[in-house]
Amino acid sequence: MSKAEDEKRRAKLREVLSIAALKQEFDRDEIVSLCNESRSAFVGNVLKQLVSDAIISYISDDNYGTTRYTWIVNRTKFDSDGWIHRQIHSGNQVQRAPKEERPRERLLQLGAERLKTTELLAILIRSGLRGESAVQSGQRVASHFEENLERIAEYSPSELKAISKAVSEVAYCQIMAGIELGRRVAEARLAHSPKLKINSTQAAINYCSQHFARLAQDARQEEFHIVTLDTKLQPIQSHQITIGTLDASLVHPREVFKAAIRDSASSILLVHNHPSGDPTPSRQDHEVTDRLKRAGELIGIQVIDHIIVAREECVSLAEWD
Repeated sequence: MSKAEDEKRRAKLREVLSIAALKQEFDRDEIVSLCNESRSAFVGNVLKQLVSDAIISYISDDNYGTTRYTWIVNRTKFDSDGWIHRQIHSGNQVQRAPKEERPRERLLQLGAERLKTTELLAILIRSGLRGESAVQSGQRVASHFEENLERIAEYSPSELKAISKAVSEVAYCQIMAGIELGRRVAEARLAHSPKLKINSTQAAINYCSQHFARLAQDARQEEFHIVTLDTKLQPIQSHQITIGTLDASLVHPREVFKAAIRDSASSILLVHNHPSGDPTPSRQDHEVTDRLKRAGELIGIQVIDHIIVAREECVSLAEWD
């Protein structure tokens, strides 16, 4: 805001507070009727902020459904000028920064890929609180995660808010939506890129490390997927088969090959994750692989490999054997 806009807002805030201080109890309409500058919506927002700051509180609605307020602090000793100053100057550092330093303006000028993580988070958080701007909030969140930025997706609203109070429910939803949208864009880009042939163990590992990055980093349960392949060993589609501890009795060939037959696949690649982070194949992993290989031989759809994805690396059961 400009200095002129600041002064105009200061005058409106002072007007509302001076009228509210006339009585111990009051309602919004009473204040609005005595205001010369402030409209009903502005008065309502001021009262909500005063309630949030524990300066006034709601009292029971009257018989006409009007919400009334009462002062919690001593209204005659309340530092209104100090409170007004904080409303105007706190949490407003982004708007006061030079235009070329504001995250949104920098994104439009330079592109999202040139922005720091703190700036991207500030854009998603959007607005700060008294004493903490959106940029400061972004710095807190980025600093907390440092090199483990992917863990943001695991945090609940209350956990992120504990890091920065400026991460409201709205900000949390925007952050999580941004993360998920980024994942989907990456998956779509991979799906529509020129198809690679999965004609070697390394090609299978490379494909899975990119296409199933979510399983490696974020999944908290084991998930079993297949990738169907055409006659040129090019990926057709991926399918989630089961969620939960991998077991030969649960991964039924019928479900696996039903998807493969529907895609007219010539072969399939098996994929599952180890949430523990240890990619070492288990006995159950080998049993599932052997069972599906035998079933595939009977119906003419080859199982070319089984890739285990984990946080640090991917391993191939074909290579392990």
